[in-house]
Amino acid sequence: MFYDQKKMESYLFFSWCVSIVATFGSLYFSEIRQFEPCELCWYQRILMYPLTVLLGMAVVRKDFRISLYALVLSVIGGSISLYHYLIQKVPFFTENAISCGRIPCTAQYINWFGFITIPFLALTAFILIAGANYIVWKKWKEANW
Repeated sequence: MFYDQKKMESYLFFSWCVSIVATFGSLYFSEIRQFEPCELCWYQRILMYPLTVLLGMAVVRKDFRISLYALVLSVIGGSISLYHYLIQKVPFFTENAISCGRIPCTAQYINWFGFITIPFLALTAFILIAGANYIVWKKWKEANW
C-alpha cells in the first residue's frame, strides 16, 4: 500500500510539472515571442491553466480523487489540440477548417522538424497528464474498493 501511494504521488507530481511547463510555455510564446493565440489556442489554455492549480492542490494535499477531474480536463483539451493539429497539418482538415477569427487556426508560428507545432506541444502535454492521471485514478480505485 505504501509503495502504491508513493507511486501515485509521483504520477501526480509528474502531471503537475507537465502542466506547469505547458502553462509557462504558452505564456512564453504569447508574451515573450509575441505570438497571438488563435481561438482554439485559447480553448486549450482554458483547459490547461486550471490543471496547474488543481494538480498543485492534489500534490500538496495528496488528494488522489482530483485525478478524475484532471483526466477529464486533459482528455477534452487533448481532443481540441488534436483537432487543431489536424487542421494545421492534414490538407482535408485545412480546407474544411472553421474560421477562427482574427488569427487563423491554420497558422503555424513554429514548425520544428516539420511536425512540432504549438498544438502538437499542447497535445503532448495533455496526453502525458491524462496518462499519469488515469494511472492514479485506476490505482486509487483499486485501493479504495
